[in-house]
Amino acid sequence: MKLNLKRPLAFFDLETTGTNIGVDRIVEISVIKLMPDGTEEVKTWKINPEIPISIESSLIHGIYEEHLIDAPVFKNAAAEIADFIADSDLAGYNSNRFDIPMLMEEFLRVGHPFDIDERHFVDVQNIFHQMEQRTLRAAYQFYCGKDIINAHSAEADTRATMEVLLAQIEKYADTEFEDKKGIKSKPVVNDVEALHKFTNLNKPVDFAGRMVYNDNNEELFNFGKHKGKKVEDVFKAEPSYFSWMMQGDFPLFTKRKLEQIHKRFMAKREPVKSEPKPAAPQTETQAPAANSGQLPVDKKPFVNNNPQYKKPYTPKPDQGDRKPFIPRQEQKPKEEAKPIDDDMLKLLASKFKKG
Repeated sequence: MKLNLKRPLAFFDLETTGTNIGVDRIVEISVIKLMPDGTEEVKTWKINPEIPISIESSLIHGIYEEHLIDAPVFKNAAAEIADFIADSDLAGYNSNRFDIPMLMEEFLRVGHPFDIDERHFVDVQNIFHQMEQRTLRAAYQFYCGKDIINAHSAEADTRATMEVLLAQIEKYADTEFEDKKGIKSKPVVNDVEALHKFTNLNKPVDFAGRMVYNDNNEELFNFGKHKGKKVEDVFKAEPSYFSWMMQGDFPLFTKRKLEQIHKRFMAKREPVKSEPKPAAPQTETQAPAANSGQLPVDKKPFVNNNPQYKKPYTPKPDQGDRKPFIPRQEQKPKEEAKPIDDDMLKLLASKFKKG
C-alpha cells in the first residue's frame, strides 16, 4: 500500500543515554524519509552525547561510550539533520511523547533553528493503543469472547479479571517471549511465582516504581535527575536528596522503602568501635590513680600567677609531710606620685651640687 502524501513523511527513531528528556542526550538518530512518489531516503547519525550513557540504556540499544569516541557532537550534526527533514512531517512510535520532544530539546540546547509549528505528527503507538484498547472490557472480549455484565461493579470486574487470567494461561502456554535483552522464554505458565516475575519486569522496589532493582538486586532511582543511579551512590554524593524526598510529595510506602535503604546505608558508614587498650602498669614517677589524694612525687603543685585569677590554688589537706602552700599576698596598690614643688627642686639641687 502506498501512503497518500502531500509532502515527505520522515519516520525517525532515537537511541539515547536515558529517558529523561531534560537531561539525557541522543546517541543515534535514524530517519527514513518517504517521498510522495513512493521513493525513500535513509540516513543514520551516531552522536557523541558528551555525557555518560546509562548501562541500562546500553544494554537495550547496544551502544556504549567507546563506540562514539569519533562521532560528532549534536552541535556539529544539527545542520545536516535539520536540512534532511526540513520539508517533512514527522512520524514515529511513541514519538509525540519522547522522540520529538527529545529532538527539539537537542536543537534548542545548541541554538540551531528547527521549526515544528507547520508540521504534522503521526504517532503509530497512539493508533495502536486507541484502536486496540487495553481496558478490562477489551481484554475480556479478546480473551474470553464475552462482554462484562454490570461492568464497573466490583464483583463483575473481579470475576472478569479472574477469567481473563485463566484464558491467558491457556492461550500463551507454549508462546515464546523475547525480552529487551534478547532473552527468549515461555513465561506465561500455570505458576503464580512465575507470573509474578513476568508481570513485574521492572522489579519495582516500591509500588509507585520510583525505585527499581537492577540485575544485582541493587536499588536504582527510576525517575528524575538520578534515574538509573544506585540509591546508595546518590546518598553518598548528594546527602540532601534523602531529606528532599522524605519531605516531598511521594507515597508513604515509597518513603518507607527509602528510609529502610538509608538506614542500611548509614549503618555501613558508622566506624567500627575498637576494643579499649589495657592500662599500662604504673611506675614510681607516674601519677597515682584519680581521687587517690596523692600528688606525684616529682611534680610541684600548680600555681596560677595570672593576676586575673582570683582564687588561689588550695592543696588537698592529706598531703602528708609536704608543707602547705601559702598563697602569695595580694600586692598593695602603689601610692600615686606627688606633683613636683619648690622644696623638691631645692632638695635635688643640693644633692647633685658639685663640690
